[in-house]
Amino acid sequence: MPLGLYVHVPFCETKCGYCDFYSVPLGDRATTPVVDATLRELADRTKAIPEPIRTIFVGGGTPTLLPPDDLQRLLSALGSVARQHAVEEFTVEANPATVDEPKARQLVDSGVTRVSMGAQSFFPVELAALERLHSPQDIPPSVETLRRCGVRQINLDLIFGIPGQSLDSWRQSLVRAIDLAPDHVACYGLTYEPATRLTAQLHHGHVTPCDEDLEADMFHATVDVLGAAGYRQYEISNFARTGCECRHNLLYWRNQPYIGVGPSAAGCVNDRRYKNVPDIAAYVRRMDERGRAEAESEALTAEMIALEMVMMQMRLCEGLSVTDFRQRMGVDPRHKYAAALGRLTAKGWVTATCHRIALTRAGMLVANRVIAEMVTGERTVERSLKVL
Repeated sequence: MPLGLYVHVPFCETKCGYCDFYSVPLGDRATTPVVDATLRELADRTKAIPEPIRTIFVGGGTPTLLPPDDLQRLLSALGSVARQHAVEEFTVEANPATVDEPKARQLVDSGVTRVSMGAQSFFPVELAALERLHSPQDIPPSVETLRRCGVRQINLDLIFGIPGQSLDSWRQSLVRAIDLAPDHVACYGLTYEPATRLTAQLHHGHVTPCDEDLEADMFHATVDVLGAAGYRQYEISNFARTGCECRHNLLYWRNQPYIGVGPSAAGCVNDRRYKNVPDIAAYVRRMDERGRAEAESEALTAEMIALEMVMMQMRLCEGLSVTDFRQRMGVDPRHKYAAALGRLTAKGWVTATCHRIALTRAGMLVANRVIAEMVTGERTVERSLKVL
């Protein structure tokens, strides 16, 4: 079965208050030891697999923040993997403030086909609430530079539910994003993750979360505004022009195998899931001493696989494949989850056919609740949850 390859670059200019991904401020840190270790792990893991790699995704952190020499070494190695495996999609994440023409050409020359850019908002006060360093004025020239240099596909990330955000400002951000003609738009509801500065501010009463009804209105506006502009919703938070869906993320959502390389990166191959140590110094040391930097590893049981198929595939508009579930688990999911599905379809949150079990638009607003009720078989508390 084809695989995906994820490479984690853990450096940022500063740590955004809402982010719970492993990253550290770059400052005057030396990046070469981490890149060296990442390249060793990349060579080892790609050598050990017989299956073809079909997608590459370089995330972080901010990969484009790497110094030019280290970025080039990483991109050159990944470009070789892309050519060897005939990779179909090669994505690199970028911050609008880190994109210039030399870097854009460096990406394209290395085989990068897709850039995912964290725009987040087109309003300075909302970017400030998220502790983003770029300004709205950075976004259009960055998109234009990437296009001019030959990047084939561009994604813009946006966030709704930001403290102080209004429905009107959210609509304006959507329209301004559409005006830049990206191929793909990802729109996520802001989540207050544990151990982040934003959550600490919430607990101390320094920020007021977005009203849940307003956030629901923002979600509906997202679907309507992007749909009218020709972007098809294919996952709860993701919208694309025809043929521009993110193949790498689809691989996750369809429970296909992937390799993870770099500090804190996770992988899952042959029903074994692992995660590398989320610490730069420990990652480099373990790679030097052991040739591997795994901090966690587990063999997935049948129930764990069933759970993950529901959790991931129910995010997709196409829903959970009855055929795939039956082939892998030996049971029809409509029978396994019959009691919960009866309640959920009666509420209008789920549709079930002989081919698919899928969320309705109303169900997408309570996706966490729907999935929890399916996998536990228990009724969940009647309260709104954030959009996934």
